[in-house]
Amino acid sequence: YQRRVRGISSGNGMDKFSGGLRLTGLDDFITPGQACIKPVSIPKKNTLAKIQLEDDGYFEITADHKKERLEPAKINLNDCLACSGCITSAESVLITAQSKEEYFTRLANKTTENKIFVISLSPQSRASVAAHFNLNIYSAHRKLITFFKKHLGADYVFDTTFSRDLSLLEIREEFVSRYRKTYIEQEVAGTESHLPMLASACPGWICYAEKTHGEFVLPYISTTRSPQQVMGSLVKVYFANKLNKKANEIYHTAVMPCYDKKLEASREDFYQEIFETRDVDCVLASNEILDVIQELKVDFVSLEESPLDTLFTNVDASGQLFGSVGGSGGYLEVIFKYAAKELFGKEVTTLEYKTGRNSDFKEVSLEVMGKRCCTLHLPMAFVIFKIW
Repeated sequence: YQRRVRGISSGNGMDKFSGGLRLTGLDDFITPGQACIKPVSIPKKNTLAKIQLEDDGYFEITADHKKERLEPAKINLNDCLACSGCITSAESVLITAQSKEEYFTRLANKTTENKIFVISLSPQSRASVAAHFNLNIYSAHRKLITFFKKHLGADYVFDTTFSRDLSLLEIREEFVSRYRKTYIEQEVAGTESHLPMLASACPGWICYAEKTHGEFVLPYISTTRSPQQVMGSLVKVYFANKLNKKANEIYHTAVMPCYDKKLEASREDFYQEIFETRDVDCVLASNEILDVIQELKVDFVSLEESPLDTLFTNVDASGQLFGSVGGSGGYLEVIFKYAAKELFGKEVTTLEYKTGRNSDFKEVSLEVMGKRCCTLHLPMAFVIFKIW
C-alpha cells in the first residue's frame, strides 16, 4: 500500500491489481512476452493443416509437413473479462485504453476531436495525494483541480463523493425492497428469497464472484452501480444534455485508488451503443497521478487553490467538502440505519459491532422486543467466498 501511495511501483506491474483477482491461480499471469493461457481460436490458413502448440508458440503444420509460425492471437480487455478461464489475463497487458499514455494521446487530439474533458476524483485518491504531500484534504482537492485543469486539460473536475451518496441512497432502497420480498411478500405470494444481499463497489470482488461462483451467487449481488459508474451516467447523460452535447463528445476520466476500477470501466454493461462510448472512458489510479506530477516536474504544494466545480461536488454552505462516513464506502452503516427506521421504526444513531466467527468478520444486529430482526455482516471482501 505504501508503494502505491508514494507512487513507487515494483516488479513487472502486476502487483498493481488487487490480490483477490489472483486467488484462483497465482501462476496464471501473463506479460507481453507470454501467450495467454486460454487463447482465442486461431483461423487456419489451410483447411488440411493442423495447429500444433510448442514451447515457443503456435505452428501450422500443412499436409506436406511444412511448419509455419502463427502470429499470437490478439484479444482485448473485454474478451478477457468474458472468458471463463483466467481472470488475470487482462491485468498487465490489455488495459492500454486505461493508462496515462492513452490519456495524453487523447488530450493531444482534444481540439481536433472537439471533446470536453471531465475528470471525476475519488475521495480515496484525494486522501492519498493529500497524505503524499502532507496537505489537508480540502487544500489537496483544490490544488488537484488546478493541476487537472492546467496540466491535464480538464474542463471540469467533479467529486465522486457526490455519486457515492447517490449510490448509497439507491442501495439502501434495494436492501429494504429485498427484505420485504423475502420476509413479507414471500409469505403471501411464495416468491423466492432475495437475501442475503452482497454489497460491494469493488470490481475485483465482483469479477472474482462471477468467475468462481457464477449464477449461484449473482442473484444475491446488489444491482446498484458503484460511485464510479453512477458518476459515469451523470456525466455522459445528464451533464452532456446540460451542455447540449452528445455523450461521445465528452471524454470522462475517473481518478480511483485501485487498478481494478479499470476493469470495471471496460465492462460492456457500461457501454452506450447509441453513441458508441463508455460511461467512463479512462481510469487513472492514484499512483499514476503522482507519477504524472513527478514526470511533469510540477511543484504541487505551490499550486494555487482553484474554486470547486460545484455541480457534482458535495460542498456545504461554508464551502467545505462533505460526504457519508463509514468503512467500505459506508454501505453497512447507511443500509442498517435506513432499514432499522423503514422496516422497524427504530432510530439508530450509533452502531455497535461485534466480532463474528473470526477476526475477518464484524457484524451488527437489530433487536426489537428481544428478538433479532436483522443482521448485517462486514467481512473482509474475498473471505466471504470461503464460507459461501
